Amino acid sequence: MTYANIKIEIDGPAGVLFVARPDKFNALNDATVSEIGQGVKELAENKAVRGIIITGGPLPQTPGKPPKHSFISGADIGELAKQSVITGVEKSKLGQRVLNGIEKCPKPVIAAINGFCFGGGFELALACHWRYASDNATMGLTEATLGIIPGYGGTQRLARLIGRGKALEMMCTGARIDANTALASGIVNRVTKVEELVATAKASIGEIAKCGPIAVQFCIQALNRGLETSLGQGLSLEADLFGLISSTKDMREGLNAFLEKRAPKFVGE
Repeated sequence: MTYANIKIEIDGPAGVLFVARPDKFNALNDATVSEIGQGVKELAENKAVRGIIITGGPLPQTPGKPPKHSFISGADIGELAKQSVITGVEKSKLGQRVLNGIEKCPKPVIAAINGFCFGGGFELALACHWRYASDNATMGLTEATLGIIPGYGGTQRLARLIGRGKALEMMCTGARIDANTALASGIVNRVTKVEELVATAKASIGEIAKCGPIAVQFCIQALNRGLETSLGQGLSLEADLFGLISSTKDMREGLNAFLEKRAPKFVGE
């Protein structure tokens, strides 16, 4: 597909989705949110892609000044300022639908947070399966400073990640945290130099590509669905998936390869 607000590149097993609105610091309007959803779907359906990276496209730089970087600076304020009660609900549901699709994607989705990551951008990062940040990244749910609240799932996902008290403090104060604070809080998995960020995410997808694709898909499914149920129900789901994967060619290939001391050749069946 041809996109106006995102760019897609495929590098081996890694599909990289760049949010590309440089004049708006990669802010999210409805069109961009929709394109992100379609782009993730396109990459998920590509059999050659084993994992997806979402990151911010490059910004124009001013000679003689420090470089500027932005993952997603937040929602497009000009668009937000025009919303009514009805369009506000529709905007929230669009964002939630797209971010739910990212969270439930059968292939791992990594947020590579380079620079500004506020509001809806942070909500998008929280919907990814895990997050890496550059050492110049700054992030937060800053909506309350504008007199609004998160609408793309941030009020729910942040608390599930770092706990009720810390999440409420961040949301109610509009706090902005740096990459190392996010690492200490468990929000991001790793901090790198900005020029190494996407390469680090690609290296992780290289490791994912060595694993059975059905096994990876079932790990995501078991965790996502299990966290929405009781421990007992989650364990029952795990047992069902553990049994189901026993019917796959990949399981037999993986176990035989181990016994034969060779690298497995998974086919996703």
